[in-house]
Amino acid sequence: MKFKYLLVSLFLVFGTLSATAQEKKNFDLEDLYMRPTFYAKSVRGMNSMKDGKTYGSFEKGQLNIYNYKTGKLEKTLFGITDLTMHPDSLPIGLQNYELSENEDKMLCLTDMESIYRHSFHANYYVYDFATKTLQPLSKNGKQRLATFSPDATKVAFMRDNNLFIKDLKTGEEKQFTNDGLYNHIINGAPDWVYEEEFSFSQGFYWSPDSKKIAFMKFDESNVREFQMEEFEGLYPDWYSFKYPKAGEDNSIVEIYVYDLESGKTVKMDTGKETDIYLPRIAWTKDANVLAIQRLNRHQNHLEILAADATTGKSRVFYDETNDYYIDITDDWHFLEDGKRFLMTSERSGYNHIYLCNLDGTQAKQLTNGPWDVTKVYGFDGKEVYFQAAKNTPVDRQIYAVNLKGKMREVIGRDGTNQATFSNDFSYLININSTISQPRQFELYTNKGKLVRVLEDNHEFAEKLKTFNLGEKKLMKISDPAFTLPDGTQVDVDAWQILPPDFDPNKKYPVLIYVYGGPGHQTVSNSWANSDYWWMQLLAQHGIISVSINNRGSGAQGEVFKKMTYLQLGKYETEDMITLAKYMAKQPYVDGSRIGIYGWSYGGFMAANGITKGADVISTAVSVAPVTNWRYYDNVYTERFMRTPQENPDGYDLNSPVHNTALIKGNYLLCHGSGDDNVHYQNAMELIKAMISNGKQFDLMIYPNKNHGIYGGYEYGSGECRMHLFNKIDNFLFKHLLGE
Repeated sequence: MKFKYLLVSLFLVFGTLSATAQEKKNFDLEDLYMRPTFYAKSVRGMNSMKDGKTYGSFEKGQLNIYNYKTGKLEKTLFGITDLTMHPDSLPIGLQNYELSENEDKMLCLTDMESIYRHSFHANYYVYDFATKTLQPLSKNGKQRLATFSPDATKVAFMRDNNLFIKDLKTGEEKQFTNDGLYNHIINGAPDWVYEEEFSFSQGFYWSPDSKKIAFMKFDESNVREFQMEEFEGLYPDWYSFKYPKAGEDNSIVEIYVYDLESGKTVKMDTGKETDIYLPRIAWTKDANVLAIQRLNRHQNHLEILAADATTGKSRVFYDETNDYYIDITDDWHFLEDGKRFLMTSERSGYNHIYLCNLDGTQAKQLTNGPWDVTKVYGFDGKEVYFQAAKNTPVDRQIYAVNLKGKMREVIGRDGTNQATFSNDFSYLININSTISQPRQFELYTNKGKLVRVLEDNHEFAEKLKTFNLGEKKLMKISDPAFTLPDGTQVDVDAWQILPPDFDPNKKYPVLIYVYGGPGHQTVSNSWANSDYWWMQLLAQHGIISVSINNRGSGAQGEVFKKMTYLQLGKYETEDMITLAKYMAKQPYVDGSRIGIYGWSYGGFMAANGITKGADVISTAVSVAPVTNWRYYDNVYTERFMRTPQENPDGYDLNSPVHNTALIKGNYLLCHGSGDDNVHYQNAMELIKAMISNGKQFDLMIYPNKNHGIYGGYEYGSGECRMHLFNKIDNFLFKHLLGE
């Protein structure tokens, strides 16, 4: 049945919508995925210059420099017409740019080609502002990760798994690693699992004095390959890449330092044990001392080593253990005195900021209390600026704390505040929103004084008043089932979206929106994500949407977040069942028509909902789900589950694959066959189990599409995301609305 036909039918069924909503407009999927109907204005590209008092903004083909305080244009740094190789040639197709530290040169990126989530190849050019000349970085093939030296006399880059240096004065291109080989040795960039789970794509770093380069070497020779079939052409092809699943061998990672003057490469001592992780390296303020984070395979013991870049000798100056696991972040900052650094840790039971010493002596806790620091922005020499969930777990405010532990509020507006600071931390751009207020962009001083409003989205907010939108409300849900390991009962944060013509005397179906993964929150006092508009479309047709911050979610302390340890899916599924029972008790809910929808980890949860929760959840949609954590990568999975060899029951008892006999209701499974993250294998194993147990289900596969399932095919202009949600809507309308 076509969606447009369904839309007409449902409009007849709910034909009073327009009348009761004072002629407000309905909308459809094309408004969400094919037209920019609900795109609010944004403020992008305000990149701080080195002085911290001005910023650059790329506008209409030129990089303009503005004053933060006055907002006035000070100069134009370059125009797109300047980026030509010769006076009579066309400008290059600039896709991105990066200024050197002293802002006298610029790297220009063109022909960017994605590899995985963060990584890409590109053609880089170097533009010199003094001479107004543009030169290709290299003529020997696309490059990756091109990076100026601090003094801007050289550029280091990666190509074909090896590292190179281009001398900008002489034009010489020098290769300083030679053993790079696809699917075996990677110099200067992480392997797939490090990029995905430790969230970085660059694995080499210039020393502060521009004389050395520290780099990571990944030997993935013993990591097993995963193959994906690519359905293109007469004979489909295969794409193979190294993907370490839970319990399997990882890459062996080593850290080296290359000395440009001597030409020597020295290996840093990271210990004899190789079955470990080295998730972060960074130069300290001493140009001869490299800091290396060392994490054990269980990810519950973190050490930081100080390595001598000349000799490779190292010592431990930071040591932390945890009963569960330690999250790796970029919230570590070395102070200019060369003796201290800032670090976040959950050692107190909540995530807080510590002032630590490079000599390994006792650290000082700078922030304290039953709340979590959620992001550290940096240090201006006097104060540390950070974001925290201090007021409630669903709000975020901006604070500063000095090295004596004296804290002050910088931005205390209700809702969610996200800051981008200028280079010297004298100014910040704050993005504020609430569950009912679109994002507002404002410029403040670091004392919290409003300088000016950049964008308040007033017009967008007024536009929304013309559409049939249901009210999205924050609420707390109390139930004895929501308990912590010590038996303490907690209330969970939730929201629900009611139909715009809500009648408390009617009985409505409900859709549970879930992600559920460790540390994640689906409920926050912030403006809409993309799924919000889709759920408003469901509300327009008479479906209530609801979501909770289940046990295991973030910003509520370590115990709340880590109680799912070794049992992913157990407590989260129990919470979805509790939510379904809670909603079924509401006088305006039809308890026989409760569904659940999720993507990725949420797809795993939706599959658990239609298996373990089949007595109360009648309909489920899983998109790109993990169906057994045995099939997922080892860095993420073992952080929460340890290995399958150590914890077989934790893997299997909460796996939908092992519980398909419990299915009673309606299930739609969707997956992209080209998903390099949550492999198509997850869907295939679940399908086999459902068939073996005689369970009927609906299935939608998107050939060659990755975890995001977007884009089209060569046969027409159709967009896969549009097609996917058309499929999901038809399924939900059939089983929750009876259409």
